[in-house]
Amino acid sequence: MKETILRIFDLLLERNGPLHWWPAETPFEVCVGAILTQNTSWRNVEKAIVNLKREGLLTAEALRDLPGERLAALIRPAGFFNVKSVRLKAFITWLYDRYGGSLERMFGCDWRELRADMLKVKGIGRETCDSILLYAGHKPTFVVDAYTGRLCAHLGLIRENAGYEEVRSLFMENLPGDAGLFNDYHALIVQHGKDHCRRKPRCGGCVLHFLCRHG
Repeated sequence: MKETILRIFDLLLERNGPLHWWPAETPFEVCVGAILTQNTSWRNVEKAIVNLKREGLLTAEALRDLPGERLAALIRPAGFFNVKSVRLKAFITWLYDRYGGSLERMFGCDWRELRADMLKVKGIGRETCDSILLYAGHKPTFVVDAYTGRLCAHLGLIRENAGYEEVRSLFMENLPGDAGLFNDYHALIVQHGKDHCRRKPRCGGCVLHFLCRHG
């Protein structure tokens, strides 16, 4: 299994090259983006991020003091803006309560304990939590999304409709615990999912076709 997981990475990297994901200027921007990207496209998240940057509000302190209604208006392009405003506020409140608003202090903790604690924050699910840990904190936890589960099922690595932790364990247990590797791998899976491994697969030109039950 380890050889197969690594071979898939090598094939995707050869096809796409390094993708340098997550696109953000600061770790806090990654955190905000990870929350905003729930149930929407990255293009819409970028519009919301631009709004916050334009107003000089992309800091924990600024968003903590910003009225919820104003925050919701600014992140409207990301969709579900009222819900996401509450979730951002919940994350920032937790960040101040636990770590005085400092991401540096937060990421200085044992990342496994931090993961368990962050998952208690209302609105922070596993994918969002792992995205924050990996892309903002450079912690070796693998991010699983719909593309990841679909690809692994198509390749026969897991059962259909496997749960988040089952898919995550496939990578955590068969790869070196390296944040850079996890970063590149997940980004490559997302790109491959957009290009080929959709709900209705586009198999033409897929570099993994010989491993796939759809090939």
